[in-house]
Amino acid sequence: MFSGLSALVVEGVADEGEVIRVSARTRDNPVPCPACGRPSGRVHGFHGRRVADVPVDGRRVVVSVRLRRLVCPVLGCSRQTFREQVPGVVERYQRRTRRLSDQLGAVVKELAGRAGARLSRALTCAISRSTALRLLMRQTLPPRRVPRVLGVDDFALKRRHRYATVLIDAETGERIDVLPGRTTQALTAWLHEHPAIEVVCRDGSGCYGEAIRQALPEAVQVSDRWHLWSNLCHRVLAEVRSHAACWATAVNPVRPGGMREQTTRERWHKVHDLLGQGVGLLECARRLDVALNTVKRYSRMKEPTGDHRAPRYKPTLVDPYREHLRRRRAEDPAVPVTHLLREIKELGYTGSANLLVRYLTQGRAEGDRPVTTPKHFARLLLTRPENLRDKDTSLLQELVQTCPEMAELACLTHEFATLLAPAEGNAAKLTDWITKVRTADLPQLHSFAKGLELDRTAVNAGLTLPYSNGRTEGVNTRTKRIMRQMHGRAGFPLLRHRILLP
Repeated sequence: MFSGLSALVVEGVADEGEVIRVSARTRDNPVPCPACGRPSGRVHGFHGRRVADVPVDGRRVVVSVRLRRLVCPVLGCSRQTFREQVPGVVERYQRRTRRLSDQLGAVVKELAGRAGARLSRALTCAISRSTALRLLMRQTLPPRRVPRVLGVDDFALKRRHRYATVLIDAETGERIDVLPGRTTQALTAWLHEHPAIEVVCRDGSGCYGEAIRQALPEAVQVSDRWHLWSNLCHRVLAEVRSHAACWATAVNPVRPGGMREQTTRERWHKVHDLLGQGVGLLECARRLDVALNTVKRYSRMKEPTGDHRAPRYKPTLVDPYREHLRRRRAEDPAVPVTHLLREIKELGYTGSANLLVRYLTQGRAEGDRPVTTPKHFARLLLTRPENLRDKDTSLLQELVQTCPEMAELACLTHEFATLLAPAEGNAAKLTDWITKVRTADLPQLHSFAKGLELDRTAVNAGLTLPYSNGRTEGVNTRTKRIMRQMHGRAGFPLLRHRILLP
């Protein structure tokens, strides 16, 4: 029970209700002088210390220790007398044993101040939130080392206002450092101090790319494959939206347009009327009082169209009896709802009549195919074919066949997806892919291909080398959890300390 006190001689244990008091003394062994190092066993006097130990049976443990004050045997030593210390149990200025401090350190490392203080009370070793933060900041960080492959990414301290940069070892996931800000100057200064880095994994940030070129011109820059795929996904969705007039009418039921469709149609005509008069995109945005990107999006649309929104229903108690309802209504379209209610109650239905009426009124019993939205179409294009259900595969084939541009988009998307598996010949395949994109009538993919060309060296490395920024994104996810715990009450030094703690 008191194995952590084996360095002492336990003389007695007293039960004082909420507190268990242990009386102990130090052993009669010589102790080296802290100034000259000569061992001494000559006692000058005694001194009492009280330290807290780990709780026992839900009660606090207080250790009362009698320490010796010893006389240094060396004449002229700067410490004529000194008080002995017991490493791990009784140390200078400490009021807790080492094992209790380690337990509290593990608590505050995960929960920090207020939450750590609340949990410490439940563990019968109560500390204040200020003490919890002191214990946290007192924990030593691992020695900083220079990795061979560095991962760089940014995260928001306050979104759209303040950011920071996290640096990790991309091979092991070990956190290396956290820099305030995400500017080129901050990263350049850090990289100048660590010139042994050979490979740097990053996203498409121009600031980071410029910092690496300035500080480590010989280092290999690797563009993260996930960010490449994410950028393509946005472009595919934009391309699908611009061609909605081709495929939407072929697979979606014709229904009267609402306010959204009417507004879209009017704005499309206004934009194209101005463009037909030779007005530039920026001037169109100023005259119509809309964003420049909105004008660009409407200028790419061949026909005015509005996005159809598919209804989203939650599971109900009627769902298990859907086939029975569909069959009965097909046999007798005029069957009363009361008859259907009585039949499904005999089958085990426990819901109300109003729920059944609403279910039938919404048309869910007939199982009409929901409206296909641009997001749904884009998701079908961007999903692995082997992961699609049979009905999704047939829907995708039907959608692709309605528009030649969509067929070409599906082919190009599939070809780029195969390049995301790192291989030696992917750089040459990417060149062929960009050539195909330039000949296709897909403006959104043209801008994506142009972005690849601007960062071609890093993109080639990302498609041919096995390194990625995935571990850095994992550290960012953990950082968001830490920031949610602190709710903005702590500053950057504490956040950096918690990120870098192992």
